Amino acid sequence: MSQRVLPPSAAIAWHSLPVPDVLSKIESAEAGLAGDEAARRLKDVGPNVIQRAKGDGPLKLLFRQINDPLIYVLLASAALAMAMGEAIDGAVVLAVVVLNTAIGFVQELRAGKAIEALVDMVPQTATVVRGGQRSVIPAAEVVPGDVVVLDAGDKVPADARLLSVKNLHVDESALTGESVPSDKHVAAVPEDAGVGDRKNLAFGGTLVTSGAATAVVVATGAATELGRISSMLHEATEIETPLTRSMAKVGRVLTVAIVAVALLIVGVALLRGYPPVDAMLAGISLAVAAIPEGLPAIITISLAIGVQRMARRRAVIRKLPAVETLGSTGVICSDKTGTLTRNEMTVRALWTPAAGAQGEAAFEQAGAALEVTGVGYAPEGELRRDGAPVGEVPEAVRALLRAGLLCNDARMTREGDACGIQGDPTEGALVVAAQKLGVDVEGTRREHRRVDVVPFSSERQLMATLHEAPGGDRVIFMKGAPEAVLGRAAIGEAGRAQVMAQVEQMAAQGMRVLAVASRPAGRDVASLDEEHLPEGFELLGLEGMIDPPRPEAIDAIKACHAAGITVKMITGDHLATARAIGGQLGLVPDGARAMNGTELSRLSEGELRAAATSTHVFARVAPEHKLRLVKALQAEGKVVAMTGDGVNDAPALKQADIGVAMGITGTAVSKESADVVLTDDNFASIRAAVEEGRRVYDNLVKALAFVLPTNLGEALILLVAVMSFPIVGGAPLMPITAVQILWVNLVATVALSLPLAFEAMEKDVMSRPPRDPGEPILSRFVLVRTAIVAVLMTAGAIGLFFYEYFTELRGGVVSEIAYREAQTAAVTTVVLFQIFYVLNCRSLRDSMLKIGLFSNPWVYVGIGALLALQLCFVYAPFMHTLFGSAPLSLDAWVKSTLVAMSILPVMSAERWWRTRRARRSAERERRSDPSDVGGVASAMANRGA
Repeated sequence: MSQRVLPPSAAIAWHSLPVPDVLSKIESAEAGLAGDEAARRLKDVGPNVIQRAKGDGPLKLLFRQINDPLIYVLLASAALAMAMGEAIDGAVVLAVVVLNTAIGFVQELRAGKAIEALVDMVPQTATVVRGGQRSVIPAAEVVPGDVVVLDAGDKVPADARLLSVKNLHVDESALTGESVPSDKHVAAVPEDAGVGDRKNLAFGGTLVTSGAATAVVVATGAATELGRISSMLHEATEIETPLTRSMAKVGRVLTVAIVAVALLIVGVALLRGYPPVDAMLAGISLAVAAIPEGLPAIITISLAIGVQRMARRRAVIRKLPAVETLGSTGVICSDKTGTLTRNEMTVRALWTPAAGAQGEAAFEQAGAALEVTGVGYAPEGELRRDGAPVGEVPEAVRALLRAGLLCNDARMTREGDACGIQGDPTEGALVVAAQKLGVDVEGTRREHRRVDVVPFSSERQLMATLHEAPGGDRVIFMKGAPEAVLGRAAIGEAGRAQVMAQVEQMAAQGMRVLAVASRPAGRDVASLDEEHLPEGFELLGLEGMIDPPRPEAIDAIKACHAAGITVKMITGDHLATARAIGGQLGLVPDGARAMNGTELSRLSEGELRAAATSTHVFARVAPEHKLRLVKALQAEGKVVAMTGDGVNDAPALKQADIGVAMGITGTAVSKESADVVLTDDNFASIRAAVEEGRRVYDNLVKALAFVLPTNLGEALILLVAVMSFPIVGGAPLMPITAVQILWVNLVATVALSLPLAFEAMEKDVMSRPPRDPGEPILSRFVLVRTAIVAVLMTAGAIGLFFYEYFTELRGGVVSEIAYREAQTAAVTTVVLFQIFYVLNCRSLRDSMLKIGLFSNPWVYVGIGALLALQLCFVYAPFMHTLFGSAPLSLDAWVKSTLVAMSILPVMSAERWWRTRRARRSAERERRSDPSDVGGVASAMANRGA
C-alpha cells in the first residue's frame, strides 16, 4: 500500500514550534490519542515502515550482464568456433562468458541489500500513551500524533517532537556523524537548524543512550529522516566505472572493426578465386584471430588479484571493478570522526587563573593555555607551555584535573596494551587527562568518596557531585558549559569576560570547552538539591578537548595531494571543529573557507559545483547535502570516492564512483551501499587502496599492450595470406589455421599475461596525477606499440613459414607434411615472440634490468608453463590430431627463436625514442613555466608511458 503523510506533517518545521503549538497542529495531547483515532490515522497514513523497493528480476539482471559489445564478440567467437567443428574451443570461449556473467550477476543481486538493511533499523515495538494509558504496540502501528515513551536502551520508533526530557542523550551518529551522543531538550530551535542541531527532536532508528523522555510523533514511515534517506538511496545512481566505460568502447570498436575486416577478407578471397567455403573460412579465421578471447578472463583475474592485495592492506572490495576505479580517483570525500580522527575525545588545553592572584586580577594576569600532549586514550603525556615542557605540574592544574576526575562517571578500561573508555567520551577525556599528568585516578576516587550527585541535564548544562575529603570535610565539584558554571562562580563581570575570551579562543581551535569549579560544603551536608544548587563556586579552570587527527591520516593526505588527489572533509560536526581539524590535517590552507549545510542549501546548482570544487571542508551537512556534493563533483568530471559509516552517508556512498564504508563503526546500511569496506576505519587504508588501484590499472594496461599485438599480428598474417599467398592444388595456402589461432589466444596469451598482474608497483605510481576518466584505455602509446609489434610478428611468422615450407619441399618432404611443419613453425614463432615481448611489457617505462630481472618470478613460471604446453603442441600425437601440428627439428626451433628475439632491440629503440621525446616535451614546458617543477615531472612520467 502506498503511504501518504497527514497534511500537517508534510511541510511544518516542528523543531521551530513550542510544545503547545506542536500538539495543537498535530491534533494530539500529552495523554495521547484515543484508540479509534489512532486506528483512523493508521488507515489514512499507512504503517510506520520503510517500503522495500521492488528490484529488477533475475532475468533482467542476467540480460544486463550479457548486453555488452565485448560479450557479443565473445559469443560470436564461440559460435564461429563451433561452426568450424571445434566444439572444445567454442566451449572454452563460452566458459569465459559464463564466468564474467556470473560475477556481474551476483554483484548486482547483492546491491539491493542496502534498503533492506535500512528497514532493519526500525524497532519492532514501541511504548505509546493512548487515552492516558501506556501500552506496547508494534512499531509499524505508530501514527503521527502518538505520544511515545523513551527510556535508555530504546530505539526511537519514528520522528518525534520531545514533550518532556530528563537527562536525555541520543546516539544520532548514524544520521549526523557526530561521535558524541546528542543531549536533548524541549525548547524550540531556529527553523533553519540542521538535523544535528534539532535538539528537541528524536529521530526514528536512533538509540537512547541515557535518560528518559516523552515525545509526540510527527512523522512516520517514508516521511521520517530514515524514509528520506531510503528515497535518496533509490534516486542515487550507480556510476559506470572508468574501466567499464573504456572496455565497452574497446568492445564496440573491436566489433565494428572485426566485422568490417572479415567481410573485406571474404570479398578479397572470392575475387582471387577462392572457393566460397574457403572464402568463408578465411573470414571466420580472421574474426577468431582478431578477438582477444582471453582478455575478459585476464581482466577478471587481475582485478581479483588486486582484491587480495587490498584485503591485506585492510580494504575489502565488495565490487570487482572498484579495484581499478580507486586508481582513477581524483577526489576523496571523507567523513571526519574515526576516519580522519581517532574518535577519542582528548583534552588538549588547560587554563587556570593565575596562581596567588586575588579576584579579577587572577583572570587579568592569567597566561596562555597549557598544552596537554599524548595521543588519544594513551595514558602517557606531559604538560607544555608555548611548546616547551613544564617540569612540575602546578598545583592549580592538579586541582583542576582532580575536580574533572571526581565530577565524572567515566572509567578507563584496558585490554592488553589497548586503553579505552567506558562511559561518555567527553568525561572519559577528563579522566585520561588526569592520568596523563600524574594524577592517581583510582586512589583519588577512593580518597574522595562520592556522597551525592546531580547528573548532567540539557536544561542545567552542568553536573555537580558532593564528596567527602580525607579529613572529613565535604566539597562540591561542578563541571559543565562555561556559561552555566560561570553563572554560579564568584568572579565578577570583568573576570567572566576574561574567561569567556579564553573559551572563545579555545572554541576557535575546534575544542569543546568545559569549565570546572569547586565549593566547600558543611560536614553535615548529606545531599545536593537539584533545583537549588548553591552559588559562590571558585572557578578552577577550563579544559578544552577535541577528537585529534590520526597522525597516519595526515601523512596519507600529503601522499594523496602529491598524487594529484583532492581530499575533502564532509562531516556532521560543528563548523569551528571541522575547520580546526581541517587545518591540522592540511585541508584548509590559510585564507581558505569552510562551509556548513545551511550555506549549501542556499546555493544554485552552478554555485554548488563551484563551491564543491574550491572548498575542502564542509560541516553540519545533511544526507542530501552529501549527495548533492558528490553529484556536483561528478558533473565537473571528477572520479569521486566517498567515505562514511552512517545511514546518512548511504545515498552518497551509492552515488559516488567509489563508496568506502567503515568496517568497525559502519552501519549495515553504509556497508551494503559501498564498494569498499575498510577493516580498520583508517584514512591511511584508503591511500593504500588508491595505490593498489593504480598498480592494478598499470598492470591491466601492460596486459592489454601485450595481448592486442598478438591478435592484430594474427589478423595481419591471415590478411596478407588471403591477399597474396598462392592457391596450391585448388586450396589457399594459409600460414596458420583458426584452431591454431585459438591455441595462441586462449593458452599462450593467457599463460603469459596473467603473471603481469603480479608486477611490482611502478616507482612513480603516487607521484603522478589521477588518470583522466575520459582517457581511452587504448592510448596512443598502446596503439603505436601494438602496430610495431604486430607488423614485426607478422613479418617474422610469414617469413619463417615460407622458408620452412619451400625448404622442406626442396628436400623431398611430402607437401602435406611440409605444409603442417611450416604452420607449426609459424605458430611456434608467434609463441616465442610473445615470450620475449612479455619481458618488455613488465614495465611500460623502464627496462628489465632497471626493474630487476627476478622482481616478478611469476613471469618465468608463466614462460615455463607455456614452453611445456608448446612442446606438447609440437610433439604430442593427440595435439597433432586436434590442431594439425607437426614435430619440429632443433634447427627449426633455433630459427624461430632467433626471429622472435628481433623484438628485443626494436623495443629498446622504441623505449629510447619515447623517453627522449618525453624529455624534450618536459623541457619545453619547463621553459614556458619554470616554476612548475612538479607539473613538468608529472608530465614527463605520463608521457613516458
